[in-house]
Amino acid sequence: MNKSLRIGIIGSGIQGISNALFLQKKGFEVTIFDRDEPGSHTASYGNAGHFSPYASLSLNRTDVLADVPAMLLSSNGPLALKWNYVPKMIPWFIKFILNTSKNKMMHTAKNMHQILDLALPAYDELFDEVDLEGLVENKGILYIWNEKDLKSRELEIRVRDELGVKQQLVSKSEIHDLEPKIKPFYHGGVYYPYARHARNPKKILLKFFDLFIKKGGKFKKLNVKELEFDKDLPVIKTDSQRFNFDKVVVACGAFSKKLTDNLGERIPLDTERGYHVHFKNCDHLLSRPVIFSNRGFGITPMEQGLRVVGTVEFGGLNNPLSKSRIKNLINNAKYMLGDLPEHEDEWLGFRPTLPDFLPVMGPSKNHKNVFYCFGHHHLGWTLGPISGKIVSGMIAKENTNLNLDPYSSARFN
Repeated sequence: MNKSLRIGIIGSGIQGISNALFLQKKGFEVTIFDRDEPGSHTASYGNAGHFSPYASLSLNRTDVLADVPAMLLSSNGPLALKWNYVPKMIPWFIKFILNTSKNKMMHTAKNMHQILDLALPAYDELFDEVDLEGLVENKGILYIWNEKDLKSRELEIRVRDELGVKQQLVSKSEIHDLEPKIKPFYHGGVYYPYARHARNPKKILLKFFDLFIKKGGKFKKLNVKELEFDKDLPVIKTDSQRFNFDKVVVACGAFSKKLTDNLGERIPLDTERGYHVHFKNCDHLLSRPVIFSNRGFGITPMEQGLRVVGTVEFGGLNNPLSKSRIKNLINNAKYMLGDLPEHEDEWLGFRPTLPDFLPVMGPSKNHKNVFYCFGHHHLGWTLGPISGKIVSGMIAKENTNLNLDPYSSARFN
């Protein structure tokens, strides 16, 4: 592979910057394009900050499918719909149903586990090159549930055991020992002691971006309109300029679909809308992230205070923020911790999600010099560096022991 090749990357979130850094390690000249500055109010800014290498079991499961009506009807539930988006959602939801069999569930779980198992070492390769300044804590992640949620949790625990995921079942008293400030509404839980969390995801992303620039990377704050081609070589077309490259990586999350449609690939990418709020000066109330599985929300102690995150809302990219979802997060946080100060920083972000809950990583089916890296749903933050390492290895034509076929865009054709 010619290491003087010029690579263009569309997207400056954790996927795009991770791809850029691993491509630089291989000697390539890299330029990142984004309409916004890195660290703007995207998913890489507003996520839960979890490094979750255990999270191999996704939502394409029969038990989740059976719970959808109840979740939609519950005012405290984790699932919501923007009803004006339902007609657009139907094709995706049909594909989702077709991916909820036991065999499909295990196919997803095994192939997520394959890359999740490598996620933390890939982060450590990048962390070795930056000063983290206490931005990452190694205190594990705790899931709690009440007795109504036990059946789904048993399935998750069993599948993760089969995959070799390390996990510790914890009793009510052990949960209290770990997090004594939580109100005792729970009946049990599971603890992943080796998981980590970010104290400030935006600061970590910007440290990676600064490293990219320091190593000679270029950044263009431009809106990418489409990809064109000069013979077989990709051309990034912005509002007013054209840039020629040898290879291009599409890594702009939920906004990738416009570009893939333009390339003639009908990849069924949609978005799960997620929310967060902050409670300032309250991070002392928790030592680690805590997720209450019944209501589908979690709380992470961060520099900004407690970040309360949650909700799977299907509503596309253009609908406004739902105040009812914000209220839901506030009520859930108080249900867990009691009285809290006034909240701030109401945020809506977009998780790029495919109906089989596997990401797309690898070359375009139609254009050999265009590569994809998107669709990581709830795990975009966890999987950023390992995805960048995998895709950069594909571009460099390196050998790998990984089976990468399950992540190909060709699976949808």
